[in-house]
Amino acid sequence: MNYTRESAIDRLLDSYAAYYNVNVFEGEHGLITARCDFFEHSQKYVLVQKAELWSADSEEFLYIINVPHLTKEIFEEYRDIVLDDGQSRMHVGPGHMYTFITPVFITDKADDDAIKALKKCHIYKSFHFSLHGWLDYRTALLIVEGDKMYSNNSGRSVVKILKKVLYSKKRKERLK
Repeated sequence: MNYTRESAIDRLLDSYAAYYNVNVFEGEHGLITARCDFFEHSQKYVLVQKAELWSADSEEFLYIINVPHLTKEIFEEYRDIVLDDGQSRMHVGPGHMYTFITPVFITDKADDDAIKALKKCHIYKSFHFSLHGWLDYRTALLIVEGDKMYSNNSGRSVVKILKKVLYSKKRKERLK
């Protein structure tokens, strides 16, 4: 793959910019390089919008975390920081379907206990018995040295997207 952490982040942000509102940080948020926000509103109505049958709001807050060496302590610290920040941005109430909070750790090296903690990370909350939706915490890890990716169970789809963005030959040709 021959990526550095910075080039992988640039490529991801370039790809995410098509679907997300990308907020890039210049060091004021610690290791968090960017936050990508996605909002979707769906509804069904009869003849006029006032005759609404149903509506659903979905949102995702994806955080790009640039860390040279991921340890279990750093993972746990940023797991909590991202969770708190993401929950403060949620719009829970009638019509809320789900919120994904997704930290993506991009690192050169990772300790085995950090990878194990990431894989076992499971945070799920339902609001008002799921009538006001739920929150799912999806996390992924890209180790640029060795070209490896890991995720928790909820984050498998995130790893698939990372692979498409970083390994796509057509995408590489378009960027040249």
